[in-house]
Amino acid sequence: MNAARPKHRKHLRTALTAAALAAALCGAGTLPGHAADRAARAPASAAAYPDPRPVTGDTEVHDPSAIRLADGSYVLYSTHNRIEARVSQDGRTWRRAGSAFTEIPDWWRAYSPEGDPWAPEVTYRDGVHWLYYAVSSFGSNHSAIGLATSPSGRPGTWQDRGVVFATTTSDHYNAIDPAVIQADGRVWMSFGSYWTGIRMIELDRRTGKPATADPEVLHLATRPDAPYAVEAPYIVRHGRHYYLFVSYDRCCAGTESTYNIRVGRSTSPTGPYYDRDGTAMTDGGGELLLAGHGRHIGTGGQSVLRDRGRDVLVYHYYDGQDGGRPKLGLNALTWGADGWPVVGP
Repeated sequence: MNAARPKHRKHLRTALTAAALAAALCGAGTLPGHAADRAARAPASAAAYPDPRPVTGDTEVHDPSAIRLADGSYVLYSTHNRIEARVSQDGRTWRRAGSAFTEIPDWWRAYSPEGDPWAPEVTYRDGVHWLYYAVSSFGSNHSAIGLATSPSGRPGTWQDRGVVFATTTSDHYNAIDPAVIQADGRVWMSFGSYWTGIRMIELDRRTGKPATADPEVLHLATRPDAPYAVEAPYIVRHGRHYYLFVSYDRCCAGTESTYNIRVGRSTSPTGPYYDRDGTAMTDGGGELLLAGHGRHIGTGGQSVLRDRGRDVLVYHYYDGQDGGRPKLGLNALTWGADGWPVVGP
């Protein structure tokens, strides 16, 4: 990865999507350096944001999702190359470990001529590792979310289970950027990018696919103005609230990126979600959690790793001191006295 890397395919899609939509829609036992909980609000200015933790090895990623395996090691999956895989013993030093898939499933070609999947989400439930991911043609909502399962969660062990949910060019939302949450015995999948924003359906706990043949598609968040730049949903529960994290604004333009992470909360996984000021996320609300600062430009594509009782914010940024290359960001995610998340070192 020493040569200059072209703009990532997923994010070429994002840029094209924006143009298309404007026209169409006029601690101990945790990853190293985990800070203690602190009762504080998010920084008031970009200069106050903490830098990501130091990481080494192969850390050039987009849309990272990580999980701690049974042996205590970590695996991280990211966009591109049949879902790129990286492993780490300590959460600090990462090495490339092939890809989730050894072969491209035939059905991918119907949505991506290149057979290039995006934005994986890796979870563990009921003795099984579940990997959700998106396949799409560029600049289009002719898109699909796929599913694979594995007993170990390790690269090369995944068995593809086919399409979970798909959209066509006649739909007003997009089936990419999946994320899954369990809540009171039920399983929900949020997804979406641009168009009318973030959506959600219920999944069958046993199969990991829609709970009904014609699932109700719920609406969680959108932006009020074209190009409706909100994507990459991720929901976690803390206390009595569910928190919806999203990425706002422009991704994947290197040092010109303006991606930033926003959050809202609800007492139900299905919403409605509001920011701290009470603005609904379906009305463009979203509490600013982390923005670009210093060399760390365009922070987003986030997920949350639950690691032995602690939360870690996992995301990518563009390195202003390394030609705008996308890099892995890891920060402690703690919770203030008011219940809102706080990014720490």
